[in-house]
Amino acid sequence: MLNFYSKEFLCGMEKKLIELKNICKSFDGERVLSNVDLYIHDHEFITLLGPSGCGKTTTLRIIGGFETPDEGDLYFEGERINDVPSHRRNVNTVFQRYALFPHLNVYDNIAFGLRIKKVKEAEISERVSEMLALVNLKGFEKRNVSLLSGGQQQRVAIARALINQPEVLLLDEPLAALDLKLRKDMQVELKNIQTKTGITFIYVTHDQEEALSMSDTVVVMADGKIQQIGTPIDIYNEPVNAFVADFIGESNILDGVMIKDFCVKFASHTFDCLDKGFLPNEPVDVVVRPEDVDVVPVEKGMLSGLVTSVTFKGVHYEIIVDIDGFKWMIQSTDYVAPNSIIGVYIEPDAIHIMKKSEYSNMFGDYSTFSDEMEHLSDVTEDEEE
Repeated sequence: MLNFYSKEFLCGMEKKLIELKNICKSFDGERVLSNVDLYIHDHEFITLLGPSGCGKTTTLRIIGGFETPDEGDLYFEGERINDVPSHRRNVNTVFQRYALFPHLNVYDNIAFGLRIKKVKEAEISERVSEMLALVNLKGFEKRNVSLLSGGQQQRVAIARALINQPEVLLLDEPLAALDLKLRKDMQVELKNIQTKTGITFIYVTHDQEEALSMSDTVVVMADGKIQQIGTPIDIYNEPVNAFVADFIGESNILDGVMIKDFCVKFASHTFDCLDKGFLPNEPVDVVVRPEDVDVVPVEKGMLSGLVTSVTFKGVHYEIIVDIDGFKWMIQSTDYVAPNSIIGVYIEPDAIHIMKKSEYSNMFGDYSTFSDEMEHLSDVTEDEEE
């Protein structure tokens, strides 16, 4: 029988389950993973997040045994498993295309792994029934899988993977083929399933919202390296460099100078902030989230600028403001007119200071911001990374 755990019980049982040490991998002479070090804890929902080609899917495939690292070691419960084939690892995978058997109905798809293991039919029936209840598909036992919706097919794939009681479930962009509303529904379902079963989920996505809404831990990757590991709140509020700040949500990223502790200069203005520990007059990157900028009358603003565009987003307006040639994004529930001059006010806790990095000056303002370009980047997301 599949075990179900309370959250309190799980917190008391946390242990290191998987460890990646100095993992490197190249394809055709091109390095796709460079010295990756990562701990994954038992019962954790951890997401590998990053753009196409960052190495997240390759990392997942190494954990699953579908790829072998060129350098470094992979440990499962303290045992090195570099050379252990995928079928001998207590890990199952849910792929983006589900890989269901079209000639089998829902029941037989879910039962397939147990029948391969020659489990008795009475136990198979009991465990399939348990899985159907877990994924909210009771009554679908005899349905043809090809007639199911995308979300229902995904639930069958998850049930088929979980029925073998793996310690780890790998999920490679499993929601990518679903429409927006169904994708949001399935985010909730997946988190509920992970919480109920206590199985470690390792999830791969390029979708920031998925990562932030479901994960206990987010691992942000770029250029074959881990950029930051943390809780969703930490990743969003305390990005370590310009890449993370730009990739996770919207960000205004400006060049600044840390005058002294709690005092930074950017946009030709000196601001109070909450950061410290930098050298006097050290060049830094400054992040201000669009939702943290207040629109005020010009005479009350710390800065002022020309509104170049206003887009209604349902719950707020997305406002692009030109301040001394830098295009700021501001998200506000208050409407302002295009071509008007507005003031902006920034509280100290809205300012986040980061060390300069290799990603400095690669991201910044919204002079080329385009919803259409963002959509195109999603459509062309590579499946194999």
